[in-house]
Amino acid sequence: MTDSLPLRPALPRIWLVAGLAALSLIIVTAASLWHLRREALTSQARELSVLSLALTDELGRGLESVEIGLQAVRLELRIGELLPEFGEIVGNRYPHELKLPLASQLWIIDRQGRLLAASSPALAPDPSSFLPGLTSLSDTDTALSLPFPNMTSGEPSVALAVRYNDHEGALGGWLIAALPVEALRGAFSKASPTADARMAVFRADGVRLAGSLLHLPDIGVAETLQPPGPERHHDVRLLSDGRERLIAERTLPRLGLTLVLTRDVEAALEPWRDVALFASSGVMLLLAGLAAAAHRIARAEQRRQDSQAALQTQLSRTNRLESLGTLAGGVAHDFNNVLAAVLGYAEMARQGAVDGSRQARQLDQVLRAALRGKSLVERILSFSRSGARSATVFEVQPIIDEVLGLLAASLRHGVVLESRFEAPGLRLRGDPTQVFEAVMNLCTNAMQAMPDGGTLAVSTGRRTLREPQAVSHGQLEPGDYLALSVADEGEGIAAEVMDHLFEPFFTTRREHAGTGLGLAVVHGVVAEFGGAIDVQSTPGAPRAGARFTLYLPESHDALVLEAATSADTPTGRGQTLMIVDDEPALVELAEELLAELGYEPIGYTDPKAALTALRDEPGRYDALLTDEVMPAMTGTQLTEALRAFAPQLPVLLISGYGGPQLAARAAAVGVTRVLAKPLQRAELAQALDQLLTSVKPG
Repeated sequence: MTDSLPLRPALPRIWLVAGLAALSLIIVTAASLWHLRREALTSQARELSVLSLALTDELGRGLESVEIGLQAVRLELRIGELLPEFGEIVGNRYPHELKLPLASQLWIIDRQGRLLAASSPALAPDPSSFLPGLTSLSDTDTALSLPFPNMTSGEPSVALAVRYNDHEGALGGWLIAALPVEALRGAFSKASPTADARMAVFRADGVRLAGSLLHLPDIGVAETLQPPGPERHHDVRLLSDGRERLIAERTLPRLGLTLVLTRDVEAALEPWRDVALFASSGVMLLLAGLAAAAHRIARAEQRRQDSQAALQTQLSRTNRLESLGTLAGGVAHDFNNVLAAVLGYAEMARQGAVDGSRQARQLDQVLRAALRGKSLVERILSFSRSGARSATVFEVQPIIDEVLGLLAASLRHGVVLESRFEAPGLRLRGDPTQVFEAVMNLCTNAMQAMPDGGTLAVSTGRRTLREPQAVSHGQLEPGDYLALSVADEGEGIAAEVMDHLFEPFFTTRREHAGTGLGLAVVHGVVAEFGGAIDVQSTPGAPRAGARFTLYLPESHDALVLEAATSADTPTGRGQTLMIVDDEPALVELAEELLAELGYEPIGYTDPKAALTALRDEPGRYDALLTDEVMPAMTGTQLTEALRAFAPQLPVLLISGYGGPQLAARAAAVGVTRVLAKPLQRAELAQALDQLLTSVKPG
């Protein structure tokens, strides 16, 4: 009994060594077998790729020869050698004299579809079976028909068609040549590497013209086995659809044809399977406990790494978007100054133009262009969170109803709009127009993701978080949120696109015109509300689409009713106003505009000189209009300085660069009101009237 005690601790060490040895053997064997399998598949794939290249080249050359023959016939028709004596074609003139390669019959039909001439009594194929349509063919296009039975030879055929023009250059009709379907397969029957190899030729719409494959394989998510080379249009891939197959796909872009070669992986791997069976027989025993423990540790480590990677990715996205936002805000601010001068002077010039005159029409165009520029600047500032925005408490449901009402009237064919609302009466604090724009941009983006139609689903709900939560684009703190989701059934979002999704001017849809600011504006709006965005997508899955969920903090404050505004443009009564802006053109513009409105303006381009003038004569001025961003002194700093000797002087701060941060800073130093650049004449007049009438005498 005493002798056996020292052996007990050694027993676990023996099993540990045995288990580690078995695990090492499994890893080495599996890696070797996997490498051998890849080599076997790559070798078979290379053979399939070379064969597909040769067959595609043969098919292209054969069809090109038929096209050349048709073009020769068309040339004879054009120079009048055959017209109007179409009867000369009958009697096998073309098969013997022109010798169209591969072609078995030739027909000439006019633009009404009537047969003018033929090389045999066989019926011509149905004109509606061609792709592209015969009526849409240009002089350089060639159309291909669906397979049809050839009554003369008794074998299936396909036809090529080209148009010919009459003596006036208009569409005269079409030349149609038939060739056996088997001609499309070329030398495949002789060059087929194995009995399991299959070949087919498909038209651009997916219709099979020749071969034994019933459908054009979907290889969008297949595994690439061979790196792309300069001589290949497509890779050889490994596809699993119940049976794994090697697929080589090549196209003839000009004719819209796709040639597909396949081989069963089971047959290709027969030699490797014998080797794998022999090698795996020596590594069947594993230590189950050690495998389970290793699996558990690996999963825990993977979760930790995934969490760190997600946080790092989110931080990188946030920093990149903030940098782009700062740049966009600065550019928009400078552009705002230019746009303010254009809009202001255009409005004043329009006031002096005679209605209906050429000058009035031209100025109206200038004003419309300036307002479009203003809208673009507002979108850039929405992304950068630098726009001067109003903040109020509002219900979100009426805004979503308004967006969906507009969308319902303009849905493209095939798009179905579905909605589910589970947050009645939910309120937000901020600018309601931003929510309108964010929802509209998301819905527009979803519709563009479904060019062939699908379901656009919009839903809302309440979400309460008890602890912080990270989503794909942002971090949510505990609290109550509106969860607003917009989902589509498009192709989904690729991983490499996800990192740039909300960057301004980034787009993957080159065919759509626009500024590329749609999703960037959505990100800016959500960030300004203090929320976050969660994007979920599984690219490659059928109708997987993408789901954008906006989390916006719920407001429990009471609704604020907006006061009605007068439609008339109020004027001044000779009050003296000081204007401060570092842009001389804007100061001159403001002086002219305010003088027209009935005020006495005095402009300064140096805020320090303006402060000195205010200190010397504090009772001379009825109000101060100042820009915010100036090199010597900001507008809020100027206001803070003058409050020491003019606490009651109304101050109107005008800036296109600020947002809620500017509003809070302005309120803290005593600014009476904040307006966003560029201002229109009526907007400025209303603001000044409200500002001056609210001041108590004395």
